Amino acid sequence: MEVTRTGADVLFVLLGAIMVLAMHAGFAFLEVGTVRKKNQVNALVKILTDFAVSTLVYFFVGYGVAYGISFLHPAADLVGKTEGSAFAANGYDLVKFFFLATFAAAIPAIISGGIAERAKFWPQLIATSILVGLVYPITEGMVWGTRLGFQETITALFGVPFHDFAGSVVVHALGGWVALGAVLMLGARRGRYRKDGRVIAIPPSNIPFLALGSWVLCVGWFGFNVMSAQAIDGISGLVAMNSLLAMVGGIISSLIVGRNDPGFVHNGALAGLVAVCAGSDVMHPVGALVTGGLAGALFVWAFEMCQDKWKIDDVLGVWSLHGLCGAMGGIACGIFGLETLGGLGGVHPGAQLVGTLTGVVLGLASGLAVYGSLRATMGIRLSDEDEFMGADLAIHQIGAYPEDATSVHDDGALAARASARGMGAA
Repeated sequence: MEVTRTGADVLFVLLGAIMVLAMHAGFAFLEVGTVRKKNQVNALVKILTDFAVSTLVYFFVGYGVAYGISFLHPAADLVGKTEGSAFAANGYDLVKFFFLATFAAAIPAIISGGIAERAKFWPQLIATSILVGLVYPITEGMVWGTRLGFQETITALFGVPFHDFAGSVVVHALGGWVALGAVLMLGARRGRYRKDGRVIAIPPSNIPFLALGSWVLCVGWFGFNVMSAQAIDGISGLVAMNSLLAMVGGIISSLIVGRNDPGFVHNGALAGLVAVCAGSDVMHPVGALVTGGLAGALFVWAFEMCQDKWKIDDVLGVWSLHGLCGAMGGIACGIFGLETLGGLGGVHPGAQLVGTLTGVVLGLASGLAVYGSLRATMGIRLSDEDEFMGADLAIHQIGAYPEDATSVHDDGALAARASARGMGAA
């Protein structure tokens, strides 16, 4: 990529970075609205601190792993005094880092929803460091860079590279399949399933917060997708239109398949957006609408199967939403992006299948390895007592609402601890 970029390109990418940064508030409120009241503070703190750790790790390690660019240069390079510096001119490469860092931080934000209500705090930050420092950048560099000769191999096999314009696979499928590994390592929430296998319903604690999170994510997603062009001359109304129609398709199908359940409807919008990321720049709008519709229905089906049949306690359904819908979107790009179906071409179903499966395997293997190692060495799950009391009081020593116990020293908190001891592991 050329060193010198105009101020317009810098502003374009900066606005995209800010919009994706705002999406992390969406992740936070989606989780706050879904988990029980006793875990809402933890959701907010976890998303914010994961973002901070992700940014630092990506700055010092991950960006270099993905693209071979290090920020540990003489100060003159950073201010553009050295001719040919990667950080010269208007600071395009710096703002590009900001934009891509918000993508990298989406990995732990995705995982957070799956492991909610029973995960330890500090081991999760360690997992974030490993995933954002190594696992995600390797995948990112393979698809969006030149790492490991991945794209060259795909091109040699199918005549075109693997196409993932805005991260259906690189971000969402990878994050969702890592989350599945984490959820499997953690196990179900205490009291989620009876000994006879029956499911104990745990409804969302706050539908308005859940809906707010979904809306913030939907709005920010147009920065996520459209600004993935990373230059003003690459801006595409097609990407915006396809994102809109995929979102609408996800809403309508999840409304029907989910029988008007508000949780399904608001997540259905996100399912459509996840799926269209890969092919938003090459699909015909009708293809994007179909892709979003399929994703919304897939999310509802997979979420219910996970919770009721497979006994996988993925709290926010992040494997269903990001893992499965992201993978479906990667494959759909190779179908609805074909010229014969009204797309712009330049894609191949085989390339999309191989690329998508590669992301799935990397994600699941990494999730099992990272969280399995942490479980074996330092533990990743709260004690039964702390889980019963809630992560807010157990980890942060404060509750979300003044009418509840606000400190571990309050009578309410002490009573909760005593109750938890009395219940034991029942």
